[in-house]
Amino acid sequence: MNPNPESRDRQGDQLDQAGQERPDAVDAIIGQWADVRPDLDTLPMEVFGRIYRLARAMGDRMERTYGRFGISRGEFDVLATLRRAGEPYTLSPRQLSSTLMLTTGGMTGRLDKLERAGLLRRSPDPHDRRGLHVTLTDEGLALIDEAVGAGVAVQTDGLSELTEEQSGQLADLLRKLLAGTSEPGR
Repeated sequence: MNPNPESRDRQGDQLDQAGQERPDAVDAIIGQWADVRPDLDTLPMEVFGRIYRLARAMGDRMERTYGRFGISRGEFDVLATLRRAGEPYTLSPRQLSSTLMLTTGGMTGRLDKLERAGLLRRSPDPHDRRGLHVTLTDEGLALIDEAVGAGVAVQTDGLSELTEEQSGQLADLLRKLLAGTSEPGR
């Protein structure tokens, strides 16, 4: 995506002497299946095997990146959801839980930790005595803005093997695939 000399060198490393893509670990697995089950259509295995490996590798990179800010990926998600809500950066715990597909118990643990760190605060809902509001603090807002910038930089680097056009095509294809494989309501 960023055509700089360093990424061009990395792109060149992915090609063999004849300019062909070098086989990866998924190719090895597919080759083994071809040996023992030549009747098997392994194209789905190739696609999803690479998606799983990519998600794992990028997930690990994102976890390390957010760790530099003292938060986990899950805690990042809470802060980012509040940030995306816009001013006053406030949602109910129920809204957070449904957006992040978490149980209320899982949400409570994250909120407790983030509140202790001074990154958000919980306050009574003035319109519902039983309800709460969760709001980013100034410290939380500053942290999430830094963390999201750092995360996007890591993701941009993860796309450096692709041109901007290829990245867009990949995003479109993955959106289509996700829509076709997602359960209703997710």
